[in-house]
Amino acid sequence: MQPLRPTPDEIRLLEAHAALDRIEAAVVAGSTDLSALGFWGVVASIKRDQVMVAELADQAGRIDQFVFRARVRIRAPIGVGTALLATVVIGGVVAIVLAGVWTGTLAGLALLAAGGAWALGIHSLTHQAFAWIVGIRCTDYFLGGPPPPRPGIKTDYASYLRTDPARRAWFHASGAIATKLAPFVAVALAPLTNAPAWAVIAMAAYGVFQIVTDVVFSTRASDWKKFLRERAIANELRRR
Repeated sequence: MQPLRPTPDEIRLLEAHAALDRIEAAVVAGSTDLSALGFWGVVASIKRDQVMVAELADQAGRIDQFVFRARVRIRAPIGVGTALLATVVIGGVVAIVLAGVWTGTLAGLALLAAGGAWALGIHSLTHQAFAWIVGIRCTDYFLGGPPPPRPGIKTDYASYLRTDPARRAWFHASGAIATKLAPFVAVALAPLTNAPAWAVIAMAAYGVFQIVTDVVFSTRASDWKKFLRERAIANELRRR
């Protein structure tokens, strides 16, 4: 009796498992360039196969976390980061109150400070809240991204892979949407303050500037790029 041949799906699983074993060995040996090691190509295959997700998510998450801790030095536990960013957001609320107490230039600067604080603080907090809703675990806050460095949130990649790709897409979009809304919230509250017209116009211009930079850059390098990637995977799985 001839032995059963593995199916194409089983072959793909074995190949992905072998690739992750090779990558994990290289990472433990000191290599941290996951792109050069082919990690993200393997992950792209895993995302499109629920059997591979079930079998390989933990190993992929372990590799991702090992490299993150090796490469990112400025990081904080999730609770510490949450407290710091919540303080920034509360500072924005205080600034709006002060914009209603002060007059002239000080009121205008307070309005700008409020919008800036909300744009900075709410981004990763919104990611974190949405992650909690859909079952993605977050492990750390860190400083990163293109200059100037800004707060980012690190997910447990195993729980990220196990989450439905449509939900992963909106996880990425959530923070970007919140950041773009923040300046316009300050503009909407401006009539309740003594902020002069130049400050309101500057805050609105800042909001428009953020939207333009998102359209030009983020669809190729940041949250919206990841949103489009995960939405494409969700659509592909739905067509199957």
